[in-house]
Amino acid sequence: MKLAKQITIGVVFIAVVAAATLYVLYQQVVSYGHEPITLNEDKIFTVPAGTGRIALEGLLVDGKIIEKSPAFQWLLKLQPELAQFKAGTYRLQPKMTVTQLLALLSSGKEAQFTIRFIEGSKLSDWSAILRDAPYLTHETEGKSLEQLSELLAIETPDSLEGWFYPDTYHYTANTSDLDILKRAHQQMKSALDQAWKGRDKTLPYTRPYEMLIMASIVEKETGVEHERSKVASVFTNRLKKNMRLQTDPTVIYGLAEKYRGTIYRSDLNNYTPYNTYLIDGLPPTPIAMPGLASLKAAAHPATTDYLYFVADGTGGHTFSTNLNDHNRAVKVYRQLQK
Repeated sequence: MKLAKQITIGVVFIAVVAAATLYVLYQQVVSYGHEPITLNEDKIFTVPAGTGRIALEGLLVDGKIIEKSPAFQWLLKLQPELAQFKAGTYRLQPKMTVTQLLALLSSGKEAQFTIRFIEGSKLSDWSAILRDAPYLTHETEGKSLEQLSELLAIETPDSLEGWFYPDTYHYTANTSDLDILKRAHQQMKSALDQAWKGRDKTLPYTRPYEMLIMASIVEKETGVEHERSKVASVFTNRLKKNMRLQTDPTVIYGLAEKYRGTIYRSDLNNYTPYNTYLIDGLPPTPIAMPGLASLKAAAHPATTDYLYFVADGTGGHTFSTNLNDHNRAVKVYRQLQK
C-alpha cells in the first residue's frame, strides 16, 4: 500500500514536472514567435516549390532574416497552420515578427511589382522597360513582329506601335513580359473600340486604326490637356481639304536612329513612309502609344477652322486659320527663341 502510494506520488510529480517543462517550452516558443525578424529594410524573399520546413529555416537563416533557433521548428509544430507556406516571392518588412513572417508565407500573398509606361512612349521604349523590369520572365525575346502579332492577336502584323495602353501595371514574380503586353493590348483595344463607337461621325477616318494613328500624332504634338482637341482639329481639317499633315513628330519617327535632335531641311526632303511633308494623308502606322486623352481628342476634335499651329514659347501653341497668320506666329516664336 505504502509502495503504491509512493509510486502514485512519483508519477504525479513527474507529470507535474513534465507539464511545467512543456509550459515553459510553450512560453518560450510563443515568445520566439513574437520576436522581430532581423531586417532593417524591405527584402524580397522567394520560397521555391517543394521547400520543406528544414529547408525554409535554412533559407531564412542564410538570408539573415532570422537567427538559428530550435524554437523555429517547435513553432511550426505548435502552430501547424504556419507550416502551410506556399511557393512564391514575398516582400518581407522590418519589424515583422517571426509569426507574421510565417503567416505571410502561408497566405500566398506574393509581392506586387509595378511597371509604368507613359503616354507618348514608343514600342522600343517599352521593350527596354520590360527588359529591365525585376522578376519578369522574357518570352518575347527573339520573336519576330509576325510571331508577336500572332501571340498577341494584333491585326497589324507589320507594326505593333500604338497598340498598347500606357498605364501602370502590377505583376508578381515570374510573370511573363508577354502577359504584360497582352493586358496592355486588351486595354488599348477596349479604349479604342469605345472611342470609335462614340466618335464624331464626320471624321475623315475609315477605320479605328486610322483614329489610333491620329491619336498618336496628337499625343506627340502636345502635352497640354486643353490643346489636344484643337491639335486634332488642325489635322482633321487638313485631311478633309486634302492638305498634307506636315507634322514633325512623324518625320522624327521615320528618321529613327538617324534623328539628331533637330529636324533639318534635308530631313524634310528625305522620303520615308512617315514624312508627312512628302506623303499624302496619315502615316502607315501610329508613331507612339497614345493615352486616353489623345484618343478622345482624335474621336472628338474641336470644331475650328484651324489649319496651322506653332509653339508659343510657353509650352503651348498658337493656332491659325491661314498661312499669313501662321507665318507671323512662327516669326514671333523664333524671336522668343533668340
